Amino acid sequence: MENILITGGAGFIGSNLALSLLNKGYKITVLDNLSTQIHGIDPENTSQLYKSIKDKVTFIKGSVTSRKDWIKSLENQDVIVHLAAETGTGQSMYCIEKYTEVNIKGTAIMLDILANSKHNVKKIVIASSRSIYGEGKYIHQELGAIYPNHRLEGEMLNGNFEIKYEGKSDLTLVATDEESKIHPSSVYGITKQNQEQMVMTVCPTIDIAPVAFRYQNVYGPGQSLSNPYTGILSIFSTQIRNGNKIQIFEDGKESRDFVYIEDVVAATILGIEKEEANGQVFNVGTGIAVDVLTVAKTLINAYHIDVPIIISGKFRLGDIRHNYADLTKINRVLGFEPKVFFEEGISNFTKWVLSQKIEKDLLSVSLAEMKKKGLLK
Repeated sequence: MENILITGGAGFIGSNLALSLLNKGYKITVLDNLSTQIHGIDPENTSQLYKSIKDKVTFIKGSVTSRKDWIKSLENQDVIVHLAAETGTGQSMYCIEKYTEVNIKGTAIMLDILANSKHNVKKIVIASSRSIYGEGKYIHQELGAIYPNHRLEGEMLNGNFEIKYEGKSDLTLVATDEESKIHPSSVYGITKQNQEQMVMTVCPTIDIAPVAFRYQNVYGPGQSLSNPYTGILSIFSTQIRNGNKIQIFEDGKESRDFVYIEDVVAATILGIEKEEANGQVFNVGTGIAVDVLTVAKTLINAYHIDVPIIISGKFRLGDIRHNYADLTKINRVLGFEPKVFFEEGISNFTKWVLSQKIEKDLLSVSLAEMKKKGLLK
């Protein structure tokens, strides 16, 4: 399997994956629309991610919503790594048609072409997401493992942000494994669930091996510092470097599993190369939850810029409280173990950020949009 197509291959994960695969001798084709939200206003001249790959890969500027672009991109490909997607939990709750068209329709076009034409594709790796789980897994003293539903707006308006189940609050958060309940709390999560299920369902019927990776919160050098819709580390970094206060939602104790870009690339390559991955779904993370207040304090210390931290008590509808990955399966089947944990990863990330120009802090724009749509409380 020499030829690999990476959709969204000029993005953060895609460009890093492309460069690693090139170093291993693969021939890479990239299909990417160079979205201004990710790459800026003049991406072909200013996007560092795009420029890092443009002369090394066969680059096709196009959209996954275009059948014509798919047909052109699929020619002579052995493997597809389907990363192209609209991302951002909050934005997905009011850009519903856009997220559905790109994420679900784009995947449907790919599969439709493959199901109805001759091709060389032997494997598809689909980028799924931890967002398909919604809230994470908990242990109830009497009921055992439970999967709580979305939190109620009325409870959060009263400052009650932690998960309750049947009125009980004495729940123990545990790592979310691949057999956990799937019940996404955002349109983005729903679209990722659809992508994963379509690939895992259709591919075996057309002799293509499917692999799905449910990535946790991916970060590292190279991620967009100007996108105010997704990427808490980038958003906080831009606020700090502009000398602006950091506004933290809820009580700051909400947590996420932050996984470093090099580990995500390594896991994805294992999925491409190992037959043991075929037909399987895997979590990709560190297996460690870090709360948002700790993230903010760590970044402030790293940049040596003292800005106020405001714990606002506000919240966004569609956000989850906690989720972190159980890595038992990916370790057992693929031998994957994360190499870079939060302290080292943040050090690498902040050193890179300090080498970049200070981007304009646009968070207030995205928050104003959410407030107007009734999603920010």
